[in-house]
Amino acid sequence: MIYFRLMTLALLVLLTGCASMGMASRPLSELTNHYTTDESRFIAVDGLRIHYRDEGSGPVLVLLHGVASSLHTWDGWVAEMKDQYRIIRLDLPAHGLTGPDPGVERYDTQYMVEKLDRFLDKLGIERLSLAGNSLGGFISWNYALQRPQRVDKLILIDSAGYPQEMPFIMDFASWPVIGEMSTLMMPRFLIGMNLRSAYGDEDKVSDALVRRYHDLTLRPGNRMGLVNIFRTMKAQSRNPHLADQVAELSVPVLLMWGEQDEWVPLTVLQQFRDDLPRASVITYEGVGHIPMEELPVQSSRDARNFLQTGKVFTLPSATAMGN
Repeated sequence: MIYFRLMTLALLVLLTGCASMGMASRPLSELTNHYTTDESRFIAVDGLRIHYRDEGSGPVLVLLHGVASSLHTWDGWVAEMKDQYRIIRLDLPAHGLTGPDPGVERYDTQYMVEKLDRFLDKLGIERLSLAGNSLGGFISWNYALQRPQRVDKLILIDSAGYPQEMPFIMDFASWPVIGEMSTLMMPRFLIGMNLRSAYGDEDKVSDALVRRYHDLTLRPGNRMGLVNIFRTMKAQSRNPHLADQVAELSVPVLLMWGEQDEWVPLTVLQQFRDDLPRASVITYEGVGHIPMEELPVQSSRDARNFLQTGKVFTLPSATAMGN
């Protein structure tokens, strides 16, 4: 199976024109003009210029995206919730318009937790609720463990955190030689393949969505940063003690999961449930790894219910119909 996948990828590379191979970085000024809004801000945190958006008013809700994504993944949630919450979302280091941290090669969990902590200090935020998807979920629950005095509630969406096999594309990009090649080119078709494998409904993966993910991957330095993150995640995913402290979480937790998630499957959700028997849980039928993008209205309503009451009021398996 792996041999077949490699041969398929090689054939696609040969058949793909250079224009979509992602062999050249996109100028940062061009990406900034296209992917910022009036709400976009930049702030220097220990030498790293972090791109973030600060929208709405009310209790603070901080949103952390997943690997190879950006703050745009939360557009639907912000539209639905900014009338009741002050929502702060950021491009994590080596992602989006933030880009790589100068001199940093290992973007491990502790680095991310400390960078988030200093970012919040810079904004003067003392208390917050925290929601994270995938890698962002992994950072979120580690942050809540280390800074419980700052976190009111925690929402983990298809969160990483237990030993597991890496998704094929990420594993492939972390291999020796392949990783170095990935820093030189990132074909758009690979980004599309990645997104279609992450979604439960491939029809929701639009050309515009693929273009945005691909464009922001081509920010100068991001490809090298992502390869380093993939390699760090691969090493961490083999650690049998990776999730030993999950059961020590003391804040209220909501676990949200797409039932068709092939990246962080339902077996991982069950491990979270075993370690957090008091956590609220909701799963989404027909949805993959990124419920905020596939099902923004329903998932944001469920999140708001939890933030307001500490409970969820939808059925254990929600439907993706109508969103």
